[in-house]
Amino acid sequence: MKLLVIGCGGVATVAIHKCCQNPVFTEICIASRTVSKCDALADKLRPTTKAVITTAKVDADSFDSLCELMQKYQPHTVLNVALPYQDLTIMDACLACGANYVDTANYEAEDTDDPQWRAVYEKRCKEKGFTAYFDYSWQWAYQEKFKAAGLTALLGTGFDPGVTSVFTAYALKHYFDEIHTIDILDCNGGDHGYPFATNFNPEINLREVSANGSYWEDGHWVETKPMEIKREYNFDGVGMKDMYLLHHEEIESLAKNIPGVQRIRFFMTFGQSYLMHMNCLQNVGMLSTTPVEFEGREIVPIKFLKALLPDPASLGPRTVGKTNIGCIFTGIKDGKERSIYIYNICDHQEAFKETGAQAVSYTTGVPAMIGTALVASGTWKGAGVFNVEEFDPDPYMDMLNRYGLPWIVDENPVLVD
Repeated sequence: MKLLVIGCGGVATVAIHKCCQNPVFTEICIASRTVSKCDALADKLRPTTKAVITTAKVDADSFDSLCELMQKYQPHTVLNVALPYQDLTIMDACLACGANYVDTANYEAEDTDDPQWRAVYEKRCKEKGFTAYFDYSWQWAYQEKFKAAGLTALLGTGFDPGVTSVFTAYALKHYFDEIHTIDILDCNGGDHGYPFATNFNPEINLREVSANGSYWEDGHWVETKPMEIKREYNFDGVGMKDMYLLHHEEIESLAKNIPGVQRIRFFMTFGQSYLMHMNCLQNVGMLSTTPVEFEGREIVPIKFLKALLPDPASLGPRTVGKTNIGCIFTGIKDGKERSIYIYNICDHQEAFKETGAQAVSYTTGVPAMIGTALVASGTWKGAGVFNVEEFDPDPYMDMLNRYGLPWIVDENPVLVD
């Protein structure tokens, strides 16, 4: 099966490593704007795999550039591990060229001041009640197009979203008749030694963390101020950590696809140093996406900041510690209340030894490969646009164990108040 991977950052590096371990992928083309990065990764991986690896230059912002590459390579499936800004353009190219589509994060507009995007955004805010710049409506709108084309678009097969959504489907299939509450906990106990750095793309990370939080309760959204809700939790393998409620995209899809769920929340851990730096940067305007004039030219503050911060892909050698990511569920089974916690622990240095990337990239890249493999092999199939929780979770859960992200079920967890 011919796979086209668009992107060659930290997550892409892990996903491609794992694709090379999976015999379903017989040919892999690695494409990005910087083809030298693709060439270096291809040279490293060719001796380790039977898959035929090629590389290509592509501008993922350009429909024409994407179509030119897809028409030449003719992939069965395209794995998008580029930027969320580019999701829709890549989806358009997949439709035009007859390829299945897979990604790890939902669409987010790069220019949040664009009047056309702003009008749609403000209408959605009024209708749905949350103000996050990212949501699934843009990609769900492609449902009929992919259905008519007989193609599959699989959205959000990272860890969160992705594995956390599969954990939910698995819990509903095997542990519950009804799920009432879902708390998604994302703990990164790693230490990279820098005063401040982000573990994935700074533009995406900082906009997400500095935005209003929100959660789903009793059929509607409840919005909170940034970092307003704080809890502490003792994470297996990491220890006691502060965690904060954020808006996250899988809340939206789980609220749609899990019947009867009463509340869904997402928490992520942050240290006080990280929050102090982020607040200072926000207060002086460095997280803004609005261009400013500087010495006769326009610059976007957050893009300039990205250039100053350490590249997330460079953090692998120096990051130590573990991540712990999972879901705590409460609900009913056979008429009785129960709760379980399904989670994974991933070691930063073990991830680096295998793939050259730290655990944040590893925990996203491995599931990216798994979702892509399930689509490519036809194990998960259907015409249209799907989130991962809409398919049978069992083969995905099995592959997590086989490809480096084993999961644990705690049937007596401490709940989050």
